[in-house]
Amino acid sequence: MTAPHGAGVVVCGAGIAGLATAWHLAVRRGVADVVIVDDQPPLTVTSDKSTECYRNWWPDRPMVELMNRSIELFDELAAASGNAFALNRNGYLFATASRAGAAALEREARAIAAGGAGPLRVHPGGPGGAPWVEPRWDRPEATADGADLFLDAGEIRRRFPVLAADTVAALHTRRCGWLSAQQLGMLLLEQALAAGARRFEGRVVGVELADGAVVAVRVARGAGAPVERIATPAFADAGGPWAGEVARLAGVELPLLHELHCKVFFDDERRVLPRELPLVCWRDPVTVDWSPEEREGLAEDPATRALLDELPAGVHFRPEGGRESRSAILLWNYHCDPVEARFPISIDPLHFQVVLRGVARAAPAFAVYQAGGRVPYVDGGYYTKTRENRPLIGPLDPEGARGAVVVGALSGFGIMAAPAAGELAAAYLAGDPVPPWAAAFRLERYDDPAYRAALLASASGQL
Repeated sequence: MTAPHGAGVVVCGAGIAGLATAWHLAVRRGVADVVIVDDQPPLTVTSDKSTECYRNWWPDRPMVELMNRSIELFDELAAASGNAFALNRNGYLFATASRAGAAALEREARAIAAGGAGPLRVHPGGPGGAPWVEPRWDRPEATADGADLFLDAGEIRRRFPVLAADTVAALHTRRCGWLSAQQLGMLLLEQALAAGARRFEGRVVGVELADGAVVAVRVARGAGAPVERIATPAFADAGGPWAGEVARLAGVELPLLHELHCKVFFDDERRVLPRELPLVCWRDPVTVDWSPEEREGLAEDPATRALLDELPAGVHFRPEGGRESRSAILLWNYHCDPVEARFPISIDPLHFQVVLRGVARAAPAFAVYQAGGRVPYVDGGYYTKTRENRPLIGPLDPEGARGAVVVGALSGFGIMAAPAAGELAAAYLAGDPVPPWAAAFRLERYDDPAYRAALLASASGQL
C-alpha cells in the first residue's frame, strides 16, 4: 500500500480524537480526501484504555461548554444510530465521609452549577427537600440535568446502600454516564470512510512548510521503510501521547506531560455492586487496610513503604455491561507524578491489591474479595495533558505553520471531549467560525500574562 499523492487534510492519529476530527471533516463538512495516518490499529493506544465515561460537571466554565457540546453530539449520534455505542445517563456519584468534605462538595457544586452545568437540587433530609428524579438506568435519555446533593445519611443509605455507612454527603451529577468507546470510535471511522476518507497505515515522519504554511506531510510504513510524501494544505496533530513529537516536526513545542493511569477489569461474581449504580467517586483520602503481615512486608521495601501512609483521594468504580453482566471497572491512580511515555507500559504488581482495598473503603461489602479469588485484568495508558488540565485545540502555530491544528492534551477526558474537540479542529481547518469559549483551548493562551499568573497562583497548577 503506497501513500496517496495528495489529500485535502491529513489527520495524524487514529485514536478517538483523530477519528472524531476526520468524521467532522468528511461527514459533516464534506471535505474531500481526508487521510488518517497511524501505524497502529484504530483506537488501540490510549482510547481503549479509557473509563469510557463522560460528564459535564467541571469546575471550569470552558470545560463545561466543551463537554455540553460533546454530549449534544453524543445524543445526536445515539438517536441516529439506534444507540449503537450503548450511551447511558447513569450519572456520577461523588461521596465523602468527612464533614469538611461535605462542605467542600456543596461549595464546589454551587459554583459548578452556576458555571453552566445545570441546576443544583439539595436534599437535606426530611420534608421540604427538592424532589429526586430517578434515572432511567442504562438509557441515553436525559431525565434530569444538573445535580442532586444528598446531605442526610439516612437518605444516602436508602438511595445508595452500597456506600460506606459513615458517608455524610453524596452528589449525584446527572448529565453524565458512560458508553462503549470502541463502538463509538468504529461508528465514526466507518461513517468517515463511507464519506470518502482513507486510512494509511504508517507514521508521520515530517511536515513540510513553505512560506509558513503546510504543503505536505511525509510518512513511512515502518523503520527503514521509504519515506513517502502526501501533498496537503492542511494537517491535524491528533497524536495522543506522541502529539508533542508530531508538533516538533512542524517546529512547534507543546507544553505536555504524561501520567500513567491504570484500570482494573473485575469479575464481581458475588454481585456486590448494584447494576444500577452510577460511577462512584470517593472524595476522601484513604489509608489502605493491610493485614499485619502485609504491613510488615511493605515496610521493609522503600519502594512500597509509602503504601502504608494515607493515599490521595480518587477511588472510583462502576458496573460494566448490562443488567446480566457481573463486570466492573475499578480505578484509583494514587500516584500521578509525570513520567515519560513508554510502550509497552509497566504495571505495578501491587496495583490491584491497593485498588481493591480503596474500593472497599467506599463500598465495604467489596472487602469480601480481599480473601483472594480470580485474578483480574489490569490495563492502562497515559493521560497526555497540560499542567492546568485544559486541552489544546486550535492552530498549531498561526504564524509559522498555517494550515496545521492540534487536537490533543485530552488527558483523562478524551472520550467525552472528542466529538466537540474534533468539531473545533475541523472548524479551524475549514476556516469556519468557532464559539467564544474555544479561545480557552488555543495554544496562544500561554501568551496572556493574566493566564500565566492564574496558573502560578493555583496551588494545584490546575484551573
